[in-house]
Amino acid sequence: MLNALRGVIDPELGDNVVDLGMVSRVAVSDDGLADVTISLTTPGCPLRAQIMKDVKDQVGAVPGVSDVKVHFGEMAADAKRKLMDRARWMARDEVKTDIPSTARIAAIASGKGGVGKSSVTANLAVALARRGLRVGVLDADIGGFSIPRMLGLEGQRVEAVEKKIVPLALPVGDAGGRLEVLSMGSIEGTGEDEAVMLRGLMLNRAVQHFLEDVRWSADLDYVLIDMPPGTSDVQMGLARMLPRAEMLIVTTPALAAQKVAARAADMARKGYLRVAGVVENMSAFTCSHGESYALFGSGGGARLAEQIGVPLLGSIPLDPAVAAGGDAGRPAALSDDGGLVAQAFAALAERVATQAMPPLEMASCTARMFEQVEAALGPAPTS
Repeated sequence: MLNALRGVIDPELGDNVVDLGMVSRVAVSDDGLADVTISLTTPGCPLRAQIMKDVKDQVGAVPGVSDVKVHFGEMAADAKRKLMDRARWMARDEVKTDIPSTARIAAIASGKGGVGKSSVTANLAVALARRGLRVGVLDADIGGFSIPRMLGLEGQRVEAVEKKIVPLALPVGDAGGRLEVLSMGSIEGTGEDEAVMLRGLMLNRAVQHFLEDVRWSADLDYVLIDMPPGTSDVQMGLARMLPRAEMLIVTTPALAAQKVAARAADMARKGYLRVAGVVENMSAFTCSHGESYALFGSGGGARLAEQIGVPLLGSIPLDPAVAAGGDAGRPAALSDDGGLVAQAFAALAERVATQAMPPLEMASCTARMFEQVEAALGPAPTS
């Protein structure tokens, strides 16, 4: 049971609830009812509902468990001190960044290329911004960047102010939403047709530069990170540098893509990143007379979500509007014609913003506010 609970990650601290000492009690009755008590740093922590859901998902997937009851308590002072000692140790490699602590950070990832991570990133960012949210978009696919073209920012260059890069700004919709976009393709001297040739350590350094040396706005609600394909240097580096990031896994319906995407989820959890959900891209194509065709198979997203114990957040139909919008720099999610793909991205943004990763007011959560905890519990040990 404890192994299942190690799959529950506190995204504030980038570690699992077992090793953080937050699991106070686990019991399973003869009829399969699991009773779990989680101790929080403060009863009013806004991550309470998310942790409850993740505990139910992870424990409920254990064979023999018929139902899960979750209770909450508050940590004693000594337990809080031990938690903060571990949090300091876990955060030793975390980079200093202007990304506000209230922003939810979603790495859009998969195990392989060609599944549409960039198009999902661009369209989800736009769909969130249309809801009036402020969204940062960081293109971490250093050698395969495509975000500037997809968002209509091709050829625009970022500038530096007081030794910090200022992302490109893009207002979206009528509700006050906006994007802040940073990509290697927006750096002076980088052409869209020129190869960016960097080894693993330098790729990580480039991503670190995008985190540390960028003037992200203090009012961002989300930061979406378009990840390169695979499970190698950049992915492992992100888990180390930004442990509060969460992951959205993109797959296509095909079984082969599903199996490879499962590796990305496994990598995330081994790096103590919370997997927030699955997005199935390129699902059935619906032609003009209303007939649907599953050109790339069916069910891959649902199978992957069930396999890794997270929700399927959305299925994006295979639609020429996605590619056309990306080429034209006007994402399909901006469409006002009520088309299927625009509706799908709007529904995905709805589920992300209200269920999987809702914006949070962290002022009352001492788990992340190190200064408040240290003021209450005393200074960190010096030896």
